[in-house]
Amino acid sequence: MCKESLERRIKRVCDYISHHLDGQLDLAQLSEVAALSRYHFHRVFLAYTGVSVIKFLQLARLKRASFQLAFELDMKIIDIALEAQFDSSEAFSRAFKRTFSQTPSQFRQNPDWPNWYRVYELTLPNSSDKLEVSIVEFAHTPIAYLTHSGDPQRVYESAGKFVAWRRQSQLSPIANCRTFGIPNGDPNTMEESAFRFKICGSLQHNNSTIPDNEFGVKVGEIPAMRCAKVTHFGSHDTLENTIYALYEQWLPQSQETLGEHPVFFEYLNFIHEVDECDLRTEVYLPLV
Repeated sequence: MCKESLERRIKRVCDYISHHLDGQLDLAQLSEVAALSRYHFHRVFLAYTGVSVIKFLQLARLKRASFQLAFELDMKIIDIALEAQFDSSEAFSRAFKRTFSQTPSQFRQNPDWPNWYRVYELTLPNSSDKLEVSIVEFAHTPIAYLTHSGDPQRVYESAGKFVAWRRQSQLSPIANCRTFGIPNGDPNTMEESAFRFKICGSLQHNNSTIPDNEFGVKVGEIPAMRCAKVTHFGSHDTLENTIYALYEQWLPQSQETLGEHPVFFEYLNFIHEVDECDLRTEVYLPLV
């Protein structure tokens, strides 16, 4: 059996788990999804991901739970525990602390995002889905923004501050306004200290001013521009794969010329609202 065939089978299992986090899953069922003997499936999965399938399933459920803790502050910890398929808040707390070195309450108050990222440094099979790219005219959009500086693994800390400002000010309500992210480059190829990421929200009623605030949120704009647009499905951790594919696969055969504005994203939904596999993010590649 070739490597590509095994990768496809393991990816199919990972996708199946992501779409069935609320179901009762076991090794026998997942080995059928992989079309592998249950006597070999566990070892093959471990070889291709670096973790057991049971651990992968728990990590997927805890990942959703961690975002609910950080961003759904009105959601009770017991409800998050039950949704993560734990029988009690005590069992959930033990598993959560064992995984992230913080209790759920500690994480909710002050999440250690760099450590969280280290937990999810998994080797996952690559997707070979074909890009569906369209050329669009992005309209001038007034925004509120908060600039994150430094460690990319702490972007969620800044995102939490921006969410708190949106809720407090009501100038860019999450439910009614668009949400964008604008990096100043590829965090994988630049010094950590040079990395910047603007967390943005469109402004209700196109407000032109924002009162001084403790969060450091400012008023700005995303200019009108012509862009190549592609929808990224799934984890934000793999956004770079879609971006690289735009540069490597689509751009050379497109006869298009890159514009001056950096690549930016529009988040159509959020991980504390939907399962990670159901995330949708528009990637905009500015063109001349």
